[in-house]
Amino acid sequence: MGAGVMKKQGGRGRRRGRAQPMAEINVTPFVDVMLVLLIIFMVAAPLLTVGVPVELPKTAASALPSEQEEPLTVTITAEGAVQIQTTDTARDQLVTKLRAIASERASDRVFLRADGKVSYAQVMEVMGALNAGGFSNIGLVTDSGGPALDGSDTSGG
Repeated sequence: MGAGVMKKQGGRGRRRGRAQPMAEINVTPFVDVMLVLLIIFMVAAPLLTVGVPVELPKTAASALPSEQEEPLTVTITAEGAVQIQTTDTARDQLVTKLRAIASERASDRVFLRADGKVSYAQVMEVMGALNAGGFSNIGLVTDSGGPALDGSDTSGG
């Protein structure tokens, strides 16, 4: 924008009335655009997290190390509905969909999120479906800060 602006020469010199190209580039519009983009990304980034609101049980276990491929997440809501990532899935179609997903993935790791109000039997049914679908590396997702059952307090307070 600023590079094409012509600058008139002062009143001295032989080339009176001729314009010379300006050698400086105006950086202000560039900085303005970068600041606007920064604000847009700062506002949009928290909205890109995938998740279904569930009340996760708390444990003293540490987090699992991350991996290269986006992890597959299966969620059991408080109402007992099963979701693969964010897609609702009927229980009778769960094994079929999991087999199709397992054939396309390099990793057999899957994260199981279950609301704390869901019964143990329902969690075990879904774990059996995950195993039958080809996923043998199942990680149970919990919130940290729960009881350690060894007398120590891990809640931080």
